[in-house]
Order: sequence, then structure tokens, then C-alpha cells
Amino acid sequence: MLLERMLELGQKSYSGTFVQQRSRTRAMGLSLGMLCALGRRTLSRSICAIGRQGQDWSADYKIFSRSPWEPDRLFSPVLRAYQERYPEGPICLAIDDTKLPKRGRKIKSAFWQRDPMSPPFHVNLIYGLRFLQVSLIFPHYKEGDFAARGIPVRFVECPALKKPGKRASSQQIQSYREAIKTHNLSRQALEVIKRLRAELDSMGQHKRRILLALDGSLCNRAIFGNPLDRVDLVARCRKDARLCFPAPPGGRRIYGAQRFSPEAVRQDPAIPWHTARIYFGGAWRAIRYKMIKNVFWQRGSGTRRLRLMVVAPQPYKISPNCRTNYRQPAYLLSADLHSHPSILLQCYFDRLQIEVNHREEKDILGVGQAQVWSTKSIPRQPAFAVASYSMLLLAGLMQFGPGRTEEFVALPKWRKKAKRPSALDLITMLRKEINETPVSHLLKLKIAQNIVPYAYT
Repeated sequence: MLLERMLELGQKSYSGTFVQQRSRTRAMGLSLGMLCALGRRTLSRSICAIGRQGQDWSADYKIFSRSPWEPDRLFSPVLRAYQERYPEGPICLAIDDTKLPKRGRKIKSAFWQRDPMSPPFHVNLIYGLRFLQVSLIFPHYKEGDFAARGIPVRFVECPALKKPGKRASSQQIQSYREAIKTHNLSRQALEVIKRLRAELDSMGQHKRRILLALDGSLCNRAIFGNPLDRVDLVARCRKDARLCFPAPPGGRRIYGAQRFSPEAVRQDPAIPWHTARIYFGGAWRAIRYKMIKNVFWQRGSGTRRLRLMVVAPQPYKISPNCRTNYRQPAYLLSADLHSHPSILLQCYFDRLQIEVNHREEKDILGVGQAQVWSTKSIPRQPAFAVASYSMLLLAGLMQFGPGRTEEFVALPKWRKKAKRPSALDLITMLRKEINETPVSHLLKLKIAQNIVPYAYT
């Protein structure tokens, strides 16, 4: 059963995270309450969903504000399951930042930032928290006709430094300018990757390299200018980035005098197109690309040699009888000069799965909706909710495999091509099993009797 898999993974995850057994049991109950509750995923609604509405609720809040535990340890079962399922090849990871809207003024780490959903002709602002997420890409297309799936393995808060006020002294302003150079999103992303690399080494994965897929916001000097041990990068860059070749030997120059852009490489007819077989959009497709090795990006990577890959616009149709449309081309820079281009391209195409994780975490699981303002609770509670989401995806993979089986609830008539279970399918299955199976002997909870009556409290 999916519920049994969840409890098994929860015991493995929480045994190395929480010291006391009662804290582990309480954490497991809150995890099931967050997943199975209806409506907004607040802590009070999760408490009501698991049948603790008649008890003192302070202990449930103190799990996040006082109990000594580290959120990174909650994701260890995902890393171990990946090693058992895919023991060979590079470990593909996707990293991106996400924003959680907030309204309370007592949240010290919340700040005004750019809204990523604002239209391109008018930049809007959003007040909230900023988190950095790392998702581990499970290449299910190696097992059959299944798309890859991203399962989060890190969810770390990345606040911004508070800017000095108008009455700040010149020394305070200068200190702030120096601090933001070492305390920005890119620097914090480097620290997250270093800790993840160290945890993989502790699990015996010294020989496996990490292949990291980045978006354009992390394609900068801080990331490419600080090489990490056994970590390769593939990132989307600007089409007008200034690139060059190495200078001819025999002189003092390092960079060639001639500059070119990725867009110029795409339009150059002298550079041939190549083809790679990539699983994308539910099928194996032939992707056209151009590649140039030993490229210097002076303002970004300095003297570090890179590989430039230009992906041709991909055709698509909205309906079978309409005209063919084309997507925008992609310009990729990679620090890996030896791997086959198809490996790098497949990793970047699989990066889309972290965007799927963001959508499911916010729309279905309501990450960030809990009303907490304690200094420890602010980063812990969203990380705990994302870890519960990761265990749900991993439990579904271990129980049913990468595909959508007949054991799930039948799809609506307008959905005919679902090859894998969604997060909503897994939550529906979990609610069904809880409703049909008594779990009182496991956690002494009354989830089935409280999910619906306390859905809108």
C-alpha cells in the first residue's frame, strides 16, 4: 500500500532527524495531515485533519520552533533510492529559486522582490520569502516510455540582506555593499551544492559526478568562476553574451581579439548542425544543435574553458490540423568538455521537472501557506512540507513504478494520455487508503474521520 510505503520512508527519514520517538510520531502525523487536508495547508487545518483538534496544539508548533533538527536530513531517503535505482552515470540535478508570498510584517526574512509572473512589459513586485530548491532528476525513460521526474532533495531559505536606511552612515553603506558580494543568491547556491556533494560522498558516491542544470539567473561569474570538485554545469545563457576563443600561442594575450555571440553562431551557415536523440514531450525526438568547444567567457568564467551549444527552435502544434509553430532557441554553456552532447542536452531538457515541482508544491500542497513567524519555523516548515512531498513521490515510485497503473482512480474522459501518476493522483490514493484502512494502531490518528468535517475550519 502507498500508506505503508509512506510510513516506512517516514521512519527512515525521521529516525535520523528527530532525537525523540514522540517527535517522530508527531512529525509523521503532521506530514500526513499536510498531504491529506483539504483547502489551505495551514498548521491548524493539518492538526484538525489528524484528529488533534481537542488537544493542546502548542507541541505541534514547537516541532518547528524549538525541536533541534536539520531540514536537509529529511531528504536522505531520496538520495539512497536514486543510488539503488540508477547506480551508473552522472547524477543529474536541477536548481532554481522560488518565491513564497507572505503578508505578515513580523516575518523578518521576508522582503520585496520581483514577481516572476509579471508581464514582460511591466515589472511587478511581490512581498515574501525566497527559497532555493534542488531537485534530483530520476531518468525513468531508461526503464520504458516514461518521462523523467524531479524529486526535491533540498529546500533552503535564501533571504536577502537588509538595506541600510536613509540615516545610515557611509561606513554602514560601504559594509552593506561589500556584504552583498558574498551573500547573494549565487553564493548561497554554491554552499548548497557543496553540502549536497559532501552528503553524496558520505554515501559512497565519490566517483560519480554531479551534472547541474541551471537557469539564466544562475549563469553568472559567481557560479562559473568558482569551479567545484566533481560538479559539472550546463546553464542557459544570454543570446548576446560576449564570447571568444583562446588567443594564438606565442604572445601574452589570453583571450582572442575577435568576439562573437551565441546568436551569431546560430545564424552562421558555416557551422554545421548536429542531431541528438532526446526524450522530450513524451517521446524520443531528434534535436538539432550546434556545438563549439574551448570557448572563453571573459566576464563570466574568466580563463575557464567552456562548451557552447545552440539548440534549434523546436516545432510543435496546438492541434493536428493547425500550422506548425516554433519555440525560442536555447543557448547553453557547459563546463563539461568531455561528456557526450546528448547527456548535457538531456539533462537540460529534464530541468523542466523542477518547474513541475514548483507548481505542485504551491497549487496542490500549499507550500508557504502555514502562518508561522518564529525565526526557526520560517525556513523549517516549508522545507518540511517539501520533504513530505518528496516522500510521497518516492513512495509512489516504489509502490507502483514510474507509470500510471490501473490501481489509481480512473481519469476523466478528456484525459487520455497520462503515462505517469501526478501528485494529485498520489494524494487521492493516499486519502482513499486512509479512509479504507484504520491507521489508529500505527499512529493513533483519526485522519479518515476528520479530513472532510474539518476541511474549511
